[in-house]
Amino acid sequence: MSQSTADSNIRPPPDRELVEIANYVADYDVSSEEAFETARLCLMDSMGCALLALNHPECGRLLGPVAPGATTPLGARVPGTSYVLDPVKAAFDLGCMIRWLDFNDTWLAAEWGHPSDNLGGILPVADYISRHNIAGGRAPLAMSDVLRAMIKAYEIQGVLALENSFNRVGLDHVVLVKVATAAVATSLLGGGRDQIVDSLSQAWIDGQSLRTYRHAPNTGPRKSWAAGDAASRGVWLALMTMRGEPGYPGALTARKWGFYDVSFRGLPFRFQRPFGSYVMENILFKASFPAEFHAQTAVECALSLHERVRDRLDQVSRIVLTTQESAIRIISKTGPLHNPADRDHCLQYMVAVALVRGSLTADDYSDEAAADSRLDMLRELMSVEEDPLYSRDYLDPAKRSIGNSVQVFFKDGSDSGKVKLEYPVGHRRRREEGIPLLQKKFRHNSASRLAERQAEEVAGLFSDHEKLLATPVNRFVELFIPG
Repeated sequence: MSQSTADSNIRPPPDRELVEIANYVADYDVSSEEAFETARLCLMDSMGCALLALNHPECGRLLGPVAPGATTPLGARVPGTSYVLDPVKAAFDLGCMIRWLDFNDTWLAAEWGHPSDNLGGILPVADYISRHNIAGGRAPLAMSDVLRAMIKAYEIQGVLALENSFNRVGLDHVVLVKVATAAVATSLLGGGRDQIVDSLSQAWIDGQSLRTYRHAPNTGPRKSWAAGDAASRGVWLALMTMRGEPGYPGALTARKWGFYDVSFRGLPFRFQRPFGSYVMENILFKASFPAEFHAQTAVECALSLHERVRDRLDQVSRIVLTTQESAIRIISKTGPLHNPADRDHCLQYMVAVALVRGSLTADDYSDEAAADSRLDMLRELMSVEEDPLYSRDYLDPAKRSIGNSVQVFFKDGSDSGKVKLEYPVGHRRRREEGIPLLQKKFRHNSASRLAERQAEEVAGLFSDHEKLLATPVNRFVELFIPG
């Protein structure tokens, strides 16, 4: 009997991974007070980052309707601007703003990323729904709905990142933003479990971004709008699903054509833990300065050395940076740095700025700031080494440390001593220390774009947890609209 060469056309049940995520989004009751409290901080920090980004023309030129002059009645408002857009473009704009300065919260594991990127999709969708509900005589969503969606989006992105390295197969981490946003946006729009499965499948079979724009020698500004692109795509897929677009049950596991075989070397995803609220509770904040997170403790170490080094820069013979394997893979680079996006992903540059200036701000990545010849001089004297213990503790779920050390050697044979730090100020283990810094950061960022009265009202709302939870989404967004 001859063997058939025809493919079976019997549709399988949806992939288990899609079902588990959909069950979590549809059914999980978030009861962790710590998760809600941390989500409030994440919301505050993300909105501040978005406002600060509006001071940078490179970000502003990407915002607004795709077709100049187009309007969308009852669309989603873009905080800090006068734009009212369809929720897809609004998601791009807000996601772009939150991510632009590399200053928003972070998650580090086998894959790294920025779960607050999902707020770019969540808040515009919630505002869009709320405005339409009011127009139809129904109640708007409350900010408690936004925080709950944030917790779940953070969890989806973060748990998938714990054991699965997309960067090792050349894919950018924003695939997880698209997946998480598609899931929670579908739920916000009224989709049930089956529709969430469908939108998730659409996200996985979609084309995924390469990491080309994040790495030497091609680093460029696309890395600052890639998250907005992913969040907007997630919203688009959710809207398509809610219009009746069917899903693809074998999106991950289909032989030869599924995500695993095409894009993940034939390997299935590994899960370290079930979905809950772990990621939100353990999120990392950039409380003090906009540095790629693998470098946060290195910059803290360099800042502590500034007073000892600043008057002896011409006497430095070498600088030894000791770090984790992930930092070496993503942000250690030599040679010319071509633009701000290149510089804020260079470990050596960030450490050099901290040593020379005793501070690190978004302006330090500009062409003007980079023209300081002392920075390149120090970069050329740096060597970067891996500490296996730092690499191991980085992946330890009980620690999640981000260890770095800096040691400066001088021509007379003396040295600064090795300054080392395992946990940055934005870590859960330093949360009590970091919260006042986050509040200070938000006040500074909001004052850069909002009128004093608005800034005070928003700061007051973020300090009253119960009031924030009960605030209608449309009212919350109005607080960020100039005028």
